[in-house]
Amino acid sequence: MTRTVSSWSVHRCPFRAMGSACEVVLAASSVHDAQRLAQMAIDEVLRIERKYSRYTTESLIANINQQAGLRLVVCDDETWALLQYASKLHEQSQGLFDITSGVFRQAWNFQVPAIPSTETLDALRAKVGWHKVVLKDQSIALPSAGMEIDLGGFGKEYAADRAAQVLQAQGVVSGYVNLAGDMRFLGPKPTGEPWMIGIQDPRHANQVVATLPITQGGLATSGDYERYFELNGERYCHVLNPFTGRPVKYWRSVSVTAPAAVVAGCTSTMTMLKEEEGLAFLQATGFDFLAIDHAGKVHMRQ
Repeated sequence: MTRTVSSWSVHRCPFRAMGSACEVVLAASSVHDAQRLAQMAIDEVLRIERKYSRYTTESLIANINQQAGLRLVVCDDETWALLQYASKLHEQSQGLFDITSGVFRQAWNFQVPAIPSTETLDALRAKVGWHKVVLKDQSIALPSAGMEIDLGGFGKEYAADRAAQVLQAQGVVSGYVNLAGDMRFLGPKPTGEPWMIGIQDPRHANQVVATLPITQGGLATSGDYERYFELNGERYCHVLNPFTGRPVKYWRSVSVTAPAAVVAGCTSTMTMLKEEEGLAFLQATGFDFLAIDHAGKVHMRQ
């Protein structure tokens, strides 16, 4: 494929994956080329979804969870690398980023405004703790029945990065992969201008709080407005502290740009989990960010 893209058109190829509206946007010389290239990226996203989804009984994640308390499960190289990354995140966050904490979903239904009892959360908390997981000889074992792992904390961002790598291997130098707001950019518009990406207002779904110019790397947003309910004037969101099983409250929204989508996503999620300590953490990363705290104050570096 030629790299002279200044006269090429931008093509948008929407699709659905991971329960969300997604799209591949790229510059190509024809609709046919755009669709062919986009399909390669889409296939990679769907492959990752099939392999790691917690919503199907046939995925590798389902198999690992089904063997909890029973036996080791041998992992391929890709899965082993992701588990090692999860270990690194757990260590760097002092246990706040924990891919075993998904079991708390059993207590929270964000379509119903109800707060689970302390006893319910305590029972589930006994099944949480990445430090308990056995990793050896490229195998994983969850030591107790009922334990689970869930790659949702960075799976979508990983898929965006992998799809972008597929496109890069085909010579694509202008466009991006957007998985419901978790994005990986391959290069600027054909004109050389950056892509202008709106950041949603966490309290007004049809409004943006800022528009960011981006040409390369990843962009991800974590917030308290995707899955939540309100009760007695308080908002309870789906981002749960693994030590308490209760929703975080300090940040409304955290958007981060980083060299890769998976790095941006883990950084934004970790900021949410760190609550009032999140701003110092964000500033220390050196990444550009736009964060809105519980009082609506905007903090940013770009």
